[in-house]
This record gives sequence, C-alpha cells and structure tokens, in this order.
Amino acid sequence: MVSRSARASGGSPLPLAGLHIPRHNSTGPTERVNRFLQFDYTTVGHVTIDVLEDGSRRVGGTAFYSALQAARLGRRALIVTRGRVREVEELVEPHRHELELRVQPAQHTTALGTSGAGSQRCQRMLAWAGPIDVEQMALDTAVLHLAPVARESPTRWRGSIGFVGVTPQGLARRWSALGERIASTQPDIDAAALTSSCDAVVISEHERASCAELIAGATASGAIVAVTAGARPTTILEPGRPAVALDVHALERPVGDLGAGDVFAAAFFIALSDGRSAIDAASFANAAAAVRMSGADADAVGRTEAIWARLASDGPPTFTHVARGV
Repeated sequence: MVSRSARASGGSPLPLAGLHIPRHNSTGPTERVNRFLQFDYTTVGHVTIDVLEDGSRRVGGTAFYSALQAARLGRRALIVTRGRVREVEELVEPHRHELELRVQPAQHTTALGTSGAGSQRCQRMLAWAGPIDVEQMALDTAVLHLAPVARESPTRWRGSIGFVGVTPQGLARRWSALGERIASTQPDIDAAALTSSCDAVVISEHERASCAELIAGATASGAIVAVTAGARPTTILEPGRPAVALDVHALERPVGDLGAGDVFAAAFFIALSDGRSAIDAASFANAAAAVRMSGADADAVGRTEAIWARLASDGPPTFTHVARGV
C-alpha cells in the first residue's frame, strides 16, 4: 500500500507500481486523471449471505452494495472478496453484467442473520469466510474502498491507487462464536493504522464511540470523515475546519434501508475523488442513499440520473457548524 505520504500502513514504504495521490483537492474527475487504470472503483470486503427474519436469503455486504452503486454511476467496478467461489458467483450473478468479481476461495461464505432495521437492527454471525489477502495482488484502481463487515480487511496492499476510502464498521465488530450476536468493540491497532493512511472515512453514529481513536487518527492524518445518522444530520469532519452538521432531507415513504449506508459511502468517495467539496459530496451521497431507500433491495440502487434528480429536488444543502469532537 502507498499512502498519502507514500508509506505502507504499519510499515516502511513498499516498491509499488504507482503512487497513491489523494484526489479530494483535485481539479478534474478521477476517471479523467486515471483513465489508464483498469478499474475506476474497487471494493475489498466480504460479499455476504444476508438471512432475513422470514428465512429468505439475499446478497449483501458493503463490498457488494458500494461496488454496485459505483457501477451505476458509470464506473468500472470490481469486487475483491472471499468465500465459496460458486456460491458467491451465484449471489452476484444477477449483477455480473455491471460488476467484475474476484473471489478468494474459502470453506464458507460469510453469512449474517439480520433482524430489525435502522438503529434496531441486530445481526448474528452464522458463517465467516476469513481474512482477505491482497498483498499478492497488484490493484489497479482509481478508488480503493476497504469495506469490511467482519474484520476481514487487509492492512497492506500494492498497486496503482488514486484514492483510498474506508468504511470501518466491520473493524469494530466482535462475536463470541458462530450463531452469536455481533457486538461493537474497539478496533485493534492495525485498524487505526489503516485509517491513518486513507483519504476519507464513512462511519455510522452507532460505531462512533467505539471508533473514536480511529476517527481522531484519520482526521489528524488529513482524511475527511463523514458520520451518518440516518434521518438526522450527517456530521462532516475536515482537517483544519469546523465540524459541520449537514441536514438530511426527509424521505416520505422509505421502503428499506439495507445497504443505504454502503451506497452513501460509494457516492461520497466518488464525489470526493472527483474533486467536489466535502459538503457537496455528502449531499450527493445523501441523495444516493435516499434513492436506494425509495425501493427494495439492490434493484433500488440508483443510477446517475435518479440521484441528480433527487439532489435537485432537495435544493441547496443546509448545514450548521457544530462543536468539534469525536
């Protein structure tokens, strides 16, 4: 991995194919700057089997939803995951015309038992695919999104990377045994090193307390952090600037929120990497999440036109400066 200052996470510089140069102060879209790269957006994380209360099973995981959002924003998207190869391929099959997929073989595919919604959502770890290893892969992507759901993220990588975003919810999770409820925990030291060398972080308010040190390290290293809070304002933390609480426009008839935070993250990272301000990027991301919540499941992940239409209907962003603090 090469970070903002060309250093490896938790180690010394690695001789890589290209240099990771942060894009949140760039002057043009990432796809123009990086049109020589193989992919525009790469997620690294478990594609999961989500087992719902009624016993139905569907594809899930931040890596899946975020990559699908990127693809529907016109980006060449790749998922790097781990699990039972054929099982993961079958989960993603309805969307293979939109996504590329690389599966590291494992005995199991990560499966989560999911009940409730929003702040009342409860998940149990039913099966775990194990850690993902990308050190032997040469990643070639404009945006690298580290998207763990169950402590599977690598802490080192190599290749040509333009922008690194992290959604660390999966680094702040623990479970005592398979079948047991997933609980919050403080990320370990490797996780802190991971976010201290990225360009942006998206985290839910539910993980904010357990990830306080991680957030502080990320902002101290120059990363932009967005803290989502459902229908309540999104908090934006930028180095050297006052914290901002960005209003979230009400959604009249939400259908479901599964994957909404993942969609937000992808839209946020893409907008930042295209050179947009943090407030504009978060406004775009909130609109993308609203489009997702207006329908059911992955089919509701919005395309560019629908997100821009939602953004236009929301009007200019409204926000207040708030007391800074993790």
